[in-house]
Amino acid sequence: MNNRYLDNNIESLNLNANIIKVLKDNAILKVKDLWIKNRSFLKEIGLTDSQIKTIIIKLELIGLDLNKKKNK
Repeated sequence: MNNRYLDNNIESLNLNANIIKVLKDNAILKVKDLWIKNRSFLKEIGLTDSQIKTIIIKLELIGLDLNKKKNK
């Protein structure tokens, strides 16, 4: 996958500060670190369904989805 956003910091997704904090506390610093995760993992680290949906939408806007899925 050659998406130009994969090496960006997660801040580039313009997520809520609470979401960013949870992700950083769990060593998810780059978009590619988040992209490889799945919904179950995000729930385990303490994110709510609403927060996970926000992440999914932000990833879809740049052509990515959770669990290494790519959109064209």
